[in-house]
Amino acid sequence: MDNIYFFKEDCQFDLRKLKKHKKWLNQLADQYKYEIAEINYIFCSDEYLHKINLDYLDHDTYTDIITFDLNDSEEQNNLIESDIFISIDRIKENANNLKIGFEQELSRVMAHGILHLIGFKDKTEDEKSKMREAENKALELL
Repeated sequence: MDNIYFFKEDCQFDLRKLKKHKKWLNQLADQYKYEIAEINYIFCSDEYLHKINLDYLDHDTYTDIITFDLNDSEEQNNLIESDIFISIDRIKENANNLKIGFEQELSRVMAHGILHLIGFKDKTEDEKSKMREAENKALELL
């Protein structure tokens, strides 16, 4: 499972807790007939992700995740290659607001990034509902 890598920038976070996630994330992609070529998960602070949001997407908002699709091959559109940035600060706050555990919220957001790469969207209420359903199914695999 050397196709998923974990990094941290500007935050305190124990990456060793995520070993089991590699197999799970590969299973999630496989469930939709996708293959992970390479994903870099970069866990960071709110400020770090806010700067990325401003610099690359021109959005002046805080967010829990930004997913960059790096697969530019037209022939291999079922191959996932991505950098996924996740704010640990947002995960903690979301988990607290939702009254769920940090690990559960973190796993949901990690799956959320892959689901975007597979084609799920979350702009409309209908899309959000389908995304949430797919996230819940993903969590059941874990």
